[in-house]
Amino acid sequence: MADQHYLALYRKYRPRTFEDVRGREVIVRTLKNQIISGRIAHSYLFCGTRGTGKTTIAKIFAKAVNCENPQDGSPCCECPSCRAIGADASLNVVEMDAASNNGVDDIRNIIDQVAYSPTQGKYRVYIIDEVHMLSTAAFNALLKTLEEPPSYAIFILATTEPNKLPITILSRCQRYDYGRLSTETIEGRLREVSDAEELRVEDKALRYIAGAADGSMRDGLSLLDQCNAFNYGNEILTYEKTLEILGAVDTRVFSKLYNYIHEGNTADALKVLEDVLMQGREMMQFVADFLWYLRNLMLLCASESTKDSLDISADNLAQMIEDARKSELSEIMREIRIFSALVEQIRYSASRRILTEMAIIRAARGRMGGADTGAEDQLDTLRNRIRELEQRLLDDEKKIAERPSGNGWGAGSDPGQASGAGRQEAAAVGQPAQAKPAVKKQYPKAVPEDVADIVRNWTKYISQLPSGMTRVSLLGAKHSVGDHGQLVIVFSNYVTADHFIHDEGYRNRLRYFLRQCSGKDVEIEYKALDKGQKFTDNYVDLSDIVKMKIEEE
Repeated sequence: MADQHYLALYRKYRPRTFEDVRGREVIVRTLKNQIISGRIAHSYLFCGTRGTGKTTIAKIFAKAVNCENPQDGSPCCECPSCRAIGADASLNVVEMDAASNNGVDDIRNIIDQVAYSPTQGKYRVYIIDEVHMLSTAAFNALLKTLEEPPSYAIFILATTEPNKLPITILSRCQRYDYGRLSTETIEGRLREVSDAEELRVEDKALRYIAGAADGSMRDGLSLLDQCNAFNYGNEILTYEKTLEILGAVDTRVFSKLYNYIHEGNTADALKVLEDVLMQGREMMQFVADFLWYLRNLMLLCASESTKDSLDISADNLAQMIEDARKSELSEIMREIRIFSALVEQIRYSASRRILTEMAIIRAARGRMGGADTGAEDQLDTLRNRIRELEQRLLDDEKKIAERPSGNGWGAGSDPGQASGAGRQEAAAVGQPAQAKPAVKKQYPKAVPEDVADIVRNWTKYISQLPSGMTRVSLLGAKHSVGDHGQLVIVFSNYVTADHFIHDEGYRNRLRYFLRQCSGKDVEIEYKALDKGQKFTDNYVDLSDIVKMKIEEE
């Protein structure tokens, strides 16, 4: 019968002593020396990405400072205090998740507990995970206690985003940075766990899992657990099986794809993509992995001495060096730009395959002498300049339309008697024709505050987007408000508006982006001006309304 109390590998093999920790020699040695010498600080800050050992080391440290029989600064794990802390049953160790307990009342509860000395052991240790999630009031409540805690109190703050902490908190803590663990360190630990669990795993498979963990020991153990579950009952976990389970692609496929692009062989390059999709591989992962392959290729092309710093197996390194030697650095960098842009495009798109095929064709045709990214950048600049000139003309026409009757005409001319052809000729030589009086739209009685707030900060939000036609188009757009209070985005022509009007993916991405920036979700409608049509003749200019509100305030 299956074990009813199965523990995930990352929980079962969580380090219990400092000696079990891998890849944190400097931090471990420093903390052990403090315990041995008795020079223990009252507050610590552990910073680093997920799964790199912050909370694990905090718990080991809590055991060590209360251990009755410490061994070289490490807990014995046998005394009553160590056993109680290891079973999460000790009143001396309080662990709080600030992601879900981030209010001032939660911190006040801790402050109230600090007033009482430990009934057993020497120290009361407070571990606050994801501390950057605390509210401003909670941080303020913590400050005084953190600065002058009782001699028996130790605070350990753990965070993945130290940049969000107030400087007043940072200055009161000893800071330890937990960088990403190396692939070799994770691979070594995975081998130890595999041997302990009597799992048969190919070295190449372990190496790939360690690389896929992206510097996180916990992620590496979770991936190994996943692969083992799929391979349960089989003799050995192979590299090919690992790729299939994780939806990844063999590095040899990336080499083949790159070579087809390098040769300008569009048909075979697309065939590689077709084969990958037929195998059920995940598109986003495929593009991200290929981009990483190009990154390694770029470094080798720049200097082969970088090979020692790359996480590449020996059997793939020779092929990658060969690919780099027959390539130009500018070619590889151009392809990196193409596929970097693709990663952002397909993140929320329903047409991932089409966008990926477009990127492959662009990369291959660029090698054949077609338009490359540099040429497209120049084209974007030119389009932007044209749009600026168009906007200036529209602004000039608006000013002319608002002038009193007769203004702007040359001596002896009579706008009332000028024929249509005459007006066109006058405009051609620089004399503006009489503009039709604009039909002023009535301002709405009220504009939703959410819509007004987005329009007020439009330039700031859109400027955060990557440079390109999308950002230029949105920066040049006008804003109005619909009959039902929705935000109406009006583009100068249908070419510019095409993606937003006909592509649901574009619309969803912009709405999600604005929601992330403003914290508000608004309905959006997209419109485009007909040729010769002026924005103010048909729409209320919401920018004017927002501006008026600011002036009134």
